[in-house]
Amino acid sequence: MFYKESLGQRTFNILNMVFLTMVTLLGILPFIHLLAVSLSSNSAAVAGKFFFLPVDFTTVSYQYLAENSEFFLALWVTIKRVVIGTAINMLLVVITAYPLSRENKNFRARTLYVWFFAITMFFGGGLIPTYMVVKDTGILDTIWALILPGALNVFYMVMLLNFFRNIPKDLEEAAIVDGAGHWTLLFKIFLPISLPSLATILLFTIVGHWNSWFDGILYMNRPENYPLQSYLSTLITSINVQAISVEDLSKLQEMGSKTLRTAQIFMGILPVLLVYPFLQKYFIKGITIGSVKE
Repeated sequence: MFYKESLGQRTFNILNMVFLTMVTLLGILPFIHLLAVSLSSNSAAVAGKFFFLPVDFTTVSYQYLAENSEFFLALWVTIKRVVIGTAINMLLVVITAYPLSRENKNFRARTLYVWFFAITMFFGGGLIPTYMVVKDTGILDTIWALILPGALNVFYMVMLLNFFRNIPKDLEEAAIVDGAGHWTLLFKIFLPISLPSLATILLFTIVGHWNSWFDGILYMNRPENYPLQSYLSTLITSINVQAISVEDLSKLQEMGSKTLRTAQIFMGILPVLLVYPFLQKYFIKGITIGSVKE
């Protein structure tokens, strides 16, 4: 006997599919429009002659960015920041969340340390004290100024802590009976089970490092030390007309500021768009499991 949907169920499914399709388009179409602007001529962009397809197709904006050595230098700074910063962030989050996930009987000072870290989520020293700390520690104008001030994200630590506390105690007790220590518990029991939560934190951390721009402008005195987003945010305003060749000047006149800005934005978000699909399957599961304590 086959199950037959009622009229109300079919209507609901159709409306649900239409609604989800519209939500999907709302997320995709802005990127398509952005790409269309960056591939259109300056006159078409100013006149607004297009919507999702480029008009007077041209790649001059991307050629200008690709031929600019400063762009690739800033990209290299960002890559180093993402790799080193993400590794440090993940290490500190893991080794902090594990001991704080222990029971109070096993770690008596646990509550004190949890409050110590939690306070930093609501209260901070402010911009000027933070800058003074970075300057006095001697890491100003180095890549460490982009990494160390936010090396431990307490929110991510709390999320992973709650995930650890949801792991069945039977697994931990069985491993302890077999002679496992804390390092064995962490690397062979907790971390393999916590892949969804770890992947979610990894994604957030990568996106955070990639999109960060203000700290680069704040802590870097030389433009060659700017990460990519800081470089892109200052590219238009810092153009030195006297240092531009006749060929580059003609390109700037052809593409205009609007197409160049959209090309910068698209190049800035493209790597994240490429990484996200590989981690997306862990995303929802990591948040829902790691955000609630049973």
